[in-house]
Amino acid sequence: MIDLAKTHPFDPAVLESPWEYYRALRAQAPVFRDPFTAIFHVASYEHILEAIRDFETFSNRFAPAMGGGPQSSGDAELDRLRAEAVPGVDTMLTADPPEHRRFRGLVNKAFTPRRVDAQGPGIEKLADELIDAFAPDGRFEVLSQFSVLLPLSVIADQLGVPRADLARLKRWTDGFTAQLSGLATGEDAREALRRIVEFQRYFAARVEEAKRTPREDILSDLVRARLEGERPLDLPETLSILQQLLVAGNETTAAAIAEGLLLLVQHPEQQALVRDDPALVPNLVEEVLRLATPTTNMWRKAKRDAVLGGVAIPAGSMLLLRFASANRDESRFPDSDRFDVRRTNASEHLAFGHGIHFCIGANLARKEMQVAFRALLGRLDSLRLSSGHALPRHKPSVLLRGLAELHLDFTRLVS
Repeated sequence: MIDLAKTHPFDPAVLESPWEYYRALRAQAPVFRDPFTAIFHVASYEHILEAIRDFETFSNRFAPAMGGGPQSSGDAELDRLRAEAVPGVDTMLTADPPEHRRFRGLVNKAFTPRRVDAQGPGIEKLADELIDAFAPDGRFEVLSQFSVLLPLSVIADQLGVPRADLARLKRWTDGFTAQLSGLATGEDAREALRRIVEFQRYFAARVEEAKRTPREDILSDLVRARLEGERPLDLPETLSILQQLLVAGNETTAAAIAEGLLLLVQHPEQQALVRDDPALVPNLVEEVLRLATPTTNMWRKAKRDAVLGGVAIPAGSMLLLRFASANRDESRFPDSDRFDVRRTNASEHLAFGHGIHFCIGANLARKEMQVAFRALLGRLDSLRLSSGHALPRHKPSVLLRGLAELHLDFTRLVS
């Protein structure tokens, strides 16, 4: 087993394959202050739930840890871009009660089970159209030709953005995820901020359009919304909510669909079970979410001195809740590294978080994943890794986990 004191948690090899590191954390120190970053890593299911539930101690106001950084960086262009950007504010993801409840309440209705079910036929039609485009080829690159386009199109429709602008939404999503990675420096950091400024300018213009001509979409709902029944959202608040909906509404679902296909390809016996019994698809989705955990980690900040798992945590400390580790905690999931589409408690995963910050789009993500797997398994046979391509690798990130690309071959079944 690896030596935690000598292993940097953000080493590229650990980020690519963190499972041994997670096992070491759970076995040796489920709450561990690593000597390289002074971050407290929380790795067990039990202790992560404890931290999530105690939001009065472990705050979600962790924006500086997500790329905000100092106002002056010593990089002239980065500082210029920061000066041009609309300042970030705490709304949903990086707010605590009572503010968190106020902002979340403004968008809850867009993601109710009834609203999501109503979108089902449209998502199914879109999935079939995407498959139609590559079905004659006998091969496809999963992310660029399917798993990104499906949720990105759905969130674009919800935001009232024309599908002609999908490439721009993807570009801006990549900018936000690069900043969220916690690893962007130099030109990568500058390019990420350029894209964020582009996003802000685009949606600031669309906010003005929605004020003049409201439509039936989330953006218009936000323009009409009133906090506390009185004041409207200001522009920084509106952009903050739109940013979170855009990234959460496509990046993590795209990653989960791609990772799920890789798991099915790597485990043909499990793929055969689902093909033989499509009623397993909902549980397949839960097991994929458990093992993929696209939001692999999430920050918290200690507001006061605390003790977690017997470890003293000083006020002001940063904690990294290791959701992907919790989802492989042997005390909760027996034989936890095994991909099992019949696992009876797969839905107990923490891929969507827990408690007051449980993912607002979980219903929609599940629907999109179910539609995706039914369509792909129903129309494509003999899914397998394409020859001539390197083994799939993940994009480096502290918070998010997703494949960089995935090339598959198949035999066409149904038109």
